[in-house]
Amino acid sequence: MSTPIEVLHQSYTQPRSAHPSFKPGDTVCVHLKIQERNKERIQKFEGTVIKDKGQTIADKTFTVRKISNGVPVWRIFPIELPAIQKIEVIRRGLVRRANLSYLRGKIGQAAKIKHKKFIGKKSMKKNKPDTQKAQTNQPEAQAPKQAKA
Repeated sequence: MSTPIEVLHQSYTQPRSAHPSFKPGDTVCVHLKIQERNKERIQKFEGTVIKDKGQTIADKTFTVRKISNGVPVWRIFPIELPAIQKIEVIRRGLVRRANLSYLRGKIGQAAKIKHKKFIGKKSMKKNKPDTQKAQTNQPEAQAPKQAKA
């Protein structure tokens, strides 16, 4: 006979929904279902992923940090929380660390993360202006006329 903990763990081993892949440094928008008395609504929590923790689906959590009225706020979400309707990845971040806890003490420009600007092969090509066309489109300079004295 299995214990209630094992039953709960087995129910979490199959992924309930397919969330997009994200990592620390990415800006995500988490859509949560909030129930207030007899009404339900969807609330968005948009911010930067600070860390990703856990190995199995049952243990996996991620921390999202946002600024609310000038005050930094962070929240820990289990990846398979039933209240999460969907997770949207807004921007991909360029970071070298797996844990961005150093952002907790920073506000404003100091907490800014660089983001990937180009995605795909087309954006990798550099558009170089044609130098010959640029020279032919310029009007010819005329010598200034000298006045007779």
